[in-house]
Amino acid sequence: MDATQEPRWLTSEERDAWLALTSVIMRLPSALDAQLQRDAGISHFEYQVMAGLSESKDRTARMSELAVIAEGSLPRLSQVVGRLEKRGWVRRTPDPTDGRYTLAILTDEGWDKVVKTAPGHVEEVRTLVFDPLTKAQVQQLTNIGRRVTRAIDPNDYCLRGLDQGQRSGAAAG
Repeated sequence: MDATQEPRWLTSEERDAWLALTSVIMRLPSALDAQLQRDAGISHFEYQVMAGLSESKDRTARMSELAVIAEGSLPRLSQVVGRLEKRGWVRRTPDPTDGRYTLAILTDEGWDKVVKTAPGHVEEVRTLVFDPLTKAQVQQLTNIGRRVTRAIDPNDYCLRGLDQGQRSGAAAG
């Protein structure tokens, strides 16, 4: 922006929309995390990692790919996968096709944990996000989410899944 140019201030309507969006961004992750901690003894990020693996081919993904799926950094993912390994839900192994990579694999026990956890998580998502909305608002939310996400990252993993009709299952998100 040119120093002499006035900032493009938000209109009153845009400010209201921005405050509503930031409230959702700040509160929804904490609410989902609280439900998962209370009902399943895991964090939302741990659930995202296991759900991402549950939807991957052979319940296996390279750690670098899993970081993209779970929207986390490799160091954070490595710590979380280490905790999940200790609980017997995930295991790591070198990638046999390229030893420079490490594979994360959801174990049968991890699969069982996702299957057991998913119904309560989906119910919480439904209660907090979808029950307050009409069908038309759900479609609007989808369109708005896609447009904002594309402005941030046109190659976003979730958008690829939405565009291809994927990521619809019990694991939710």
